[in-house]
Amino acid sequence: MQIVILSSSNCVAEYGAALFIDQLAAKPDSVLGLATGSTPLALYQLLIAACQQQRVSFASAKTFNLDEYLGLAGEHPQSYRYFMQQHLFNHIDISPENTAVPDGAAVDPVAACARYEQQIADAGGIDLQLLGVGRNGHIGFNEPSSGLYSRTRIKTLTPATIADNSRFFSAGEYQPHLSITMGIGTILDAKKVVLLATGVSKAGAVKAMVEGPLTAACPASALQLHQQAIIVLDEAAASELTDIDFYRHIERENQALHNRLRQQ
Repeated sequence: MQIVILSSSNCVAEYGAALFIDQLAAKPDSVLGLATGSTPLALYQLLIAACQQQRVSFASAKTFNLDEYLGLAGEHPQSYRYFMQQHLFNHIDISPENTAVPDGAAVDPVAACARYEQQIADAGGIDLQLLGVGRNGHIGFNEPSSGLYSRTRIKTLTPATIADNSRFFSAGEYQPHLSITMGIGTILDAKKVVLLATGVSKAGAVKAMVEGPLTAACPASALQLHQQAIIVLDEAAASELTDIDFYRHIERENQALHNRLRQQ
């Protein structure tokens, strides 16, 4: 894991956006894994601005989203397809047919999971996968006890995740308790992973992910197995880490090496 600790949530979003811009500059037809939730919103705003300023293009890119509520059609205001349209896809130069989100309204959701895995494989795999982390350590909707090599499948959400997400639903509105999510194994197949975490509420999950044991009790700890996982944190999210000074030292050395190589 590469641990990057920055001064603010805005800096976290800027760092993450720069990774996506660099990825598309190096490979315009990149396959991007995307996420929903509050954490990536600032990153998406930066990508929209960069696209509108012609500093980046998504015209040749393909995207795959991590997850979707089971039982919600893409037109539903609380669906993740709707979220992505409103907060990213409608504002960048990406072809609609190149944006994939799991089908929450599928008649046969088990078959839909298998198709989603095949779509990712047919696209050549994910080049850069964006992640957030839940307070209980979940990534995507891979809740604690998820298999560390699991594939895209139907998952039951924990009461804690349901409670965390309830703020997005009106009183009395139907809130799904099931989802379709990429598996942890699917996520680990991505060539590069960037996880963003901000705020003190994520500090416990961050500590378990980075410094705890590799365990299904903290699904995000599986990223310890990934050779190119970049964990980007603000100071609040990093506040429970034991070796903060060491992580800062490593990142300074990494940046110095990167700068030397660029000058050669």
